[in-house]
Amino acid sequence: MIGKLQMDRLRILIVDDNAHMINIVKTILRGFGIKLFYEAKDAADAFDLVRSEALDMIIVDYQMELLDGLDFIKLVRTGDDSPTPFIPIIMLTAYSERSKVVAARDAGVTEFCNKPINAEELYKKLVSVIEHPRDFVRTATYFGPDRRRHDDSDHPGPFRRKTDEGREAKIESEQQESTSGPQVVDFTS
Repeated sequence: MIGKLQMDRLRILIVDDNAHMINIVKTILRGFGIKLFYEAKDAADAFDLVRSEALDMIIVDYQMELLDGLDFIKLVRTGDDSPTPFIPIIMLTAYSERSKVVAARDAGVTEFCNKPINAEELYKKLVSVIEHPRDFVRTATYFGPDRRRHDDSDHPGPFRRKTDEGREAKIESEQQESTSGPQVVDFTS
């Protein structure tokens, strides 16, 4: 576990357009021994802080005026003038339906925490991003933490996902057919 001695050195940016929520988050973080906070009420001010301060982590709200939390995350991850695209970002939100969680994940959020926030859940998220950082992935359409939560090194075959099992069976079948006679190509599937 992370001791208070280590947590007291963290520099955390809290981005939320609700001052009361910023104070709640700061109070919880103080309970963990964190002392250095930056706060912003909108994404533009927050990005200025990202560019000017040495931050260790960002906690951002999903729903904000002008630029929402997703736009802010994308700006931090892929903006040309973003100095810290690898910074851990925890999203806080009252919107916990699957589509919002997926959108946050696809924007490059590191962790997702539902409101109403509680100290135990936020602590777990902090520990997770510090003690178990995920590798980052860059593709043509995504840059951020690897969206897969774990490495299944015990998986015996070449395919990791259950949807790939059908393809694996089809490949094995085609390999057997190719050694036993004429091959038929099926364009309907």
